[in-house]
Amino acid sequence: MIKSKIFKRLYQDYTKKFIGKILLAAFFSIIVALSTSATAWLLDPAIEKIFINKDQTLIILIPLAIIIAFSAKGISLYFAKLIMINVSEEIKKILQTDMLKSFIRADTEIIESKHSGKYISNLNFDVNQITRMLAEAFLSIFKDGLTLIGLLCVMFLQNWKLSLIAIIMIPLASITAKILGKRMSKISTQAQEKSGDLNRYLIDLFKNHKIIKIFQRENYEENRSESFVNDLKEKSAKISAVYIRSAPVMEILTGIMIAILIFYSGKLIISGEIAINNFFSFLAAMMLAYQPVKTLTKVNISISQGFAAAERILPIIDIENKINFNEDKDRLVISNGNIIFEDVDFTYKSNLNNKVLQNINAKFTGGKMTALVGHSGSGKSTLLNMIPIIYAPTNGAIHIDNQDISEFNLASLRSEISIVDQNTTLFDDTVLNNIKYARPEASNEEVLEAAKQSMCKEFIDNLENGYETMIGENGVKLSGGEKQRLSIARAFLKKSKIILLDEATSSLDSETEEKIQKALSQLILNKTTIVIAHRLSTILNSDNIYVVDKGKIIDSGKHEELLAQSKIYKNFYEHQIKKN
Repeated sequence: MIKSKIFKRLYQDYTKKFIGKILLAAFFSIIVALSTSATAWLLDPAIEKIFINKDQTLIILIPLAIIIAFSAKGISLYFAKLIMINVSEEIKKILQTDMLKSFIRADTEIIESKHSGKYISNLNFDVNQITRMLAEAFLSIFKDGLTLIGLLCVMFLQNWKLSLIAIIMIPLASITAKILGKRMSKISTQAQEKSGDLNRYLIDLFKNHKIIKIFQRENYEENRSESFVNDLKEKSAKISAVYIRSAPVMEILTGIMIAILIFYSGKLIISGEIAINNFFSFLAAMMLAYQPVKTLTKVNISISQGFAAAERILPIIDIENKINFNEDKDRLVISNGNIIFEDVDFTYKSNLNNKVLQNINAKFTGGKMTALVGHSGSGKSTLLNMIPIIYAPTNGAIHIDNQDISEFNLASLRSEISIVDQNTTLFDDTVLNNIKYARPEASNEEVLEAAKQSMCKEFIDNLENGYETMIGENGVKLSGGEKQRLSIARAFLKKSKIILLDEATSSLDSETEEKIQKALSQLILNKTTIVIAHRLSTILNSDNIYVVDKGKIIDSGKHEELLAQSKIYKNFYEHQIKKN
């Protein structure tokens, strides 16, 4: 992305609305510049009138004027920085909010294409780079740029010959800044990647903590953690090293410049072309100009970092989803709940050569239970996720009651679908809020009824704070069966017409499974139900069973029919039923 386009985008979408505050900060920057320049200029009459001419009339006024100048500078600088800090934090909030909205609304396939730790790094590391650019860099352009102009005016007012020599340092400093800025942009990108790697590792560490204990891999993980932290340290150190690299260059340039100026000004003073008071005023202005020049040299580095970060962030905010929410389309009305797949193919964008689903033609009769059976990785779960359009077909179409679901309001479709997944997802919140997540407007009485129907009540009543108990990250304080029952409670509460069960009882013991099966029999009553079952005993009474293998439906029928005609199904049955 071209820098001019990035700048225009940041201005139009994020900075423009704060232009009034930015101009106010610029106004205070003008006061800073004028007061700094005034300090240097006041040395001229101070030396001439007080020290040379020994004029008593200005002995109080000039020191008082210097105090006023420094006070104006300090107060104005405070307000300028305060305003820009507030502006940058507001922009940071908007950027992070836009990114979070993009994450929330993004296609699942997009979110799954990159580790969550990388996205967290974008949200924190990159946004902070942009915030720093706005809070520090742009303020410095106003404050230090105007101050430098003011001091240059003082310098030329005192002696134009010395000023011409002094300003040679400015283009030399600019060349240094440009070289360092390019280097900083590259290293900043590398540092962001290492920050993402560390976040990714940290998430994996917490998620797999028990596995680390069981396999006694603490020493191995300690070494890995040190490696991740060290990699980030190396890149951060490089950023700091590049950032301060301008300091010795500026010191050397300034030293050479002062030496030349003292030599040349000495000749001018001896020849009478410049008075001692003019020289000291010029010298003060030049010395005060050193800091703005130095700061402006580093500004280019901060801007380079900010633009590099924006180049990574803006494409995330602009993610183009393949799945359209169709908010302006008609609502999907489901009556019978008949679901038909017509020549459906699906391929992940990340692997276009591998078709996950191929030429799927299937009918799921409304109000009945249909099962999907197949080896792990055969495409069953993907097929199930096509119905609420978690994934959109690469080819083909899906109809519900003769309506192409891709042509209707997506929210209306998903409002009629409940899913109970083998990987139960819960929030670090109360039991009540986790159940209520399915239907926030539901009353507490409805939540209690859903908990009762899903066999949750018995364990919820035994929790320390009942329904107000915080269950921890992804329900860590609950057993696998308890988490699964909460997931089923959500489905009861939602009261949808289509139920999707992806190995819903796979994590339950025999006693709990029996209870859940009774609950599920009530949940799916007269509803279109599609079941993926690890245990064939739970789907023997299905109205129809599809056998899925390598992304294709190879057989279908009732249990007895498949035993007679499907080798794969018969193999499943013999290994699971007869073995028991």
